[in-house]
Amino acid sequence: MTHQRPTWDEYFLEVANIVAKRATCDRGRSGCVIVKDKRILVTGYVGSPSGLPHCDDVGHQMKKMIHEDGSITQHCVRTVHAEQNAITQAAKFGIAIDSATLYCRMTPCRVCAMLIINSGISRVVCERKYHAGDESEALFEQAGIELKYQYNEIQSYENQ
Repeated sequence: MTHQRPTWDEYFLEVANIVAKRATCDRGRSGCVIVKDKRILVTGYVGSPSGLPHCDDVGHQMKKMIHEDGSITQHCVRTVHAEQNAITQAAKFGIAIDSATLYCRMTPCRVCAMLIINSGISRVVCERKYHAGDESEALFEQAGIELKYQYNEIQSYENQ
């Protein structure tokens, strides 16, 4: 049996999954890697803002959201998303991410999608789809950002 080298997309998605192991909210331990020219520029994972309590230590801070169709979902608002953390780390350390590729576990949420668009990222590669990712997909299409999935299925996670 010969060794099969992963593609670059497979490789960076694996790195994002390693980064996710640092996440501090068990509802969606996600990681993110931002790459340019096959070089990792910055990483981020789901976690509370620096110096503030983590879900793993003090529990979730849940908020309910009522959607246009009347459905209700719950979200933990104690943490910052992996994509947001990666983008803010790039800003904090002066790392240009214009025209970069972002790798993450699932379709970024609407807020993350808007940050990705405004930061100049040109490509997003996700392991799987987010159950509420339709709006983000539409935003990326309108902005001309390439969106690719490793698996064409919805990511399941606890307390969706």
